[in-house]
Amino acid sequence: MASSSSLTLSQAILSRSSIPRHGSASTSSSLSLPSFSGLKSNSSSAVIRRRGPTTTRLPIRASAAVETLEKTTEAELVEKSVNTIRFLAIDAVEKANSGHPGLPMGCAPMGHILYDEVMRYNPKNPYWFNRDRFVLSAGHGCMLQYALLHLAGYDAVKEEDLTSFRQWGSKTPGHPENFETPGVEVTTGPLGQGIANAVGLALAEKHLAARYNKPVARLYVILGDGCQMEGISNEACSVAGHWGLGKLIAFYDDNHISIDGDTEIAFTETVDTRFEALGWHVIWVKNGNTGYDEIRAAIKEAKAVKDKPTLIKVTTTIGFGSPNKANSYSVHGSALGAKEVEATRKNLGWPYEPFHVPEDVKKHWSRHVPEGAAFEAEWNAKFAEYEKKYPEEAAELKSIATGELPAGWEKALPTYTPESPGDATRNLSQQNLNALAKVLPGLLGGSADLASSNMTLLKMFGDFQKNTPEERNVRFGVREHGMGAICNGIALHSPGLIPYCATFFVFTDYMRAAMRISALSEAGVIYVMTHDSIGLGEDGPTHQPIEHLASFRAMPNILMLRPADGNETAGAYKVAVLNRKRPSVLALSRQKLPQLPGTSIEGVEKGGYTISDNSSGNKPDVILIGTGSELEIAATAADELRKKGKAVRVVSFVSWELFDEQSDEYKESVLPAAVTARVSIEAGTTFGWGKIVGAKGKAIGIDRFGASAPAGKIYKEFGITVEAVIAAAKEVI
Repeated sequence: MASSSSLTLSQAILSRSSIPRHGSASTSSSLSLPSFSGLKSNSSSAVIRRRGPTTTRLPIRASAAVETLEKTTEAELVEKSVNTIRFLAIDAVEKANSGHPGLPMGCAPMGHILYDEVMRYNPKNPYWFNRDRFVLSAGHGCMLQYALLHLAGYDAVKEEDLTSFRQWGSKTPGHPENFETPGVEVTTGPLGQGIANAVGLALAEKHLAARYNKPVARLYVILGDGCQMEGISNEACSVAGHWGLGKLIAFYDDNHISIDGDTEIAFTETVDTRFEALGWHVIWVKNGNTGYDEIRAAIKEAKAVKDKPTLIKVTTTIGFGSPNKANSYSVHGSALGAKEVEATRKNLGWPYEPFHVPEDVKKHWSRHVPEGAAFEAEWNAKFAEYEKKYPEEAAELKSIATGELPAGWEKALPTYTPESPGDATRNLSQQNLNALAKVLPGLLGGSADLASSNMTLLKMFGDFQKNTPEERNVRFGVREHGMGAICNGIALHSPGLIPYCATFFVFTDYMRAAMRISALSEAGVIYVMTHDSIGLGEDGPTHQPIEHLASFRAMPNILMLRPADGNETAGAYKVAVLNRKRPSVLALSRQKLPQLPGTSIEGVEKGGYTISDNSSGNKPDVILIGTGSELEIAATAADELRKKGKAVRVVSFVSWELFDEQSDEYKESVLPAAVTARVSIEAGTTFGWGKIVGAKGKAIGIDRFGASAPAGKIYKEFGITVEAVIAAAKEVI
């Protein structure tokens, strides 16, 4: 932490946020928590600031200029501000001739109240650690968020960004992208992902509050009917209710319209009752179009509920203000058209040119820049006091907030020799997780009801539960899709939070959408995937992954790692921890494997490397390439071929992605172009291996579904054997 010790916490966080996109001692559960008094001001010590016809509490006194302005604000200026939001969205979609104007037009009132009256943030430092956070789960309505960020003074969304909505290189893409637009917390668009991300963000807040006595910032979400229909939202909201995430407040945009028309055609459940059954507090705002005081009252009520999340159902009219398209599917996903834009301007009394922000609205919103700076300054001062009193805890929290890993953390990784007992890599994974948990304060995670099989329990910690949120074992239940998205939220909360989640490798099918968002949004989740092949045996083809390795190798910005033994498992974890902007998938065996000579942590970092070679001059007769449990087969086959006088190189190909990133010189030293006699062996599809073995090589694998039988029998029947490798080698030499 020395390099950032002279910086404020906020400066350190901001410096860490500039890392290019797509780049490459723990506290016990019985810790007596230090006081974090004043770190975020309690409402009892706050002063009341007028905002519109109601009041809110802030930890600083508003300037006289702001107070004078707000005496003249009241309902008229609020309405003007709301219409500014609406028309910024209308104009941007119209200019792009692409987008979704209906949601911003309907949700503008709740958006205005959240960003102008409720949330604490600093527009000039979107990464301020103690900010309130907003997630637009209904990401198609992103012009709502862009308009709010613009009005609030975020540098990422200037007027020119609004006018280039959905254009090449724009900071205002077609759905919110956290890696493109500072101020956007998570990447949304695939419906339901955002609310699940928000559950992860809220989990992170509750966890950090419990460990460091840090007052909890709030999470606000807007989700729509589409999010409600997607199963992931129910998975995530179910476990959110179980965990009692009281700082999570979700606004359900109840407009009864989806792309195909009125939701009566497919979605007639009583959402209120379902959420009550999930353990949420539920409030209904019946007039979300103009009922500003109803929205404010609902937020006040939600804040008073401490032991459960709140769903505020806000009944709105999609496309509010459009005389001919409001309350219809035609306003959902396409521009209004010039005639309807003009009619809407007349209907709402809006005489301004496109993209115009009236001066009084601009002046009203301008106060958020100095207020945000004051919020952050207060936080920094209180954190400095905390740091003096509790240096160890402050150092941990700073590590989590900035992503700067503790010095020497990698020394905790276990190492193995060929004499070490053989073991399944899932068991070796648990050894690594427990070693890392002692030195990485931000490591936490769990399994989808398979902890005892995935071997993911941190033995020195208990379970994260409603009443024990300081613990670091997360019980996700049988909710793979929700689990992945929740972990994305945890990872994107703070760069030093390192979430891992686990299930059987084949069940990544249930969470692939969340894993793709991990890769897209640069969320460094560690996916611990066990039972990685036909080697799991008797459970049969429903549980035996075949195409999965290839599918993740095809996905951009994700590392697919398949370690063969203890050293390679440790290497995989080192790589995964270091890649904070790229998720990692670790494919781990159920069956016991030997500790192989020649494997190393350093080799894994190269992706592919030589573990044995009796050739000279970089001219082996044949190169045998294996991954995971099949590396042992390749090594044994090499021994047999060498007995017959062959010069054989054995290459462990743990990660294709890492190997591709190495220099041409290094790749030539491992796989010389002149050596075309190559054989690969992997207990999965041969798809893609042609890239590695070349046209004259042989790829041994499985291009059909598996079978139910003991692992040894399946390997023999499918030809994943030493004999098959030797035969293939003889063919290509």
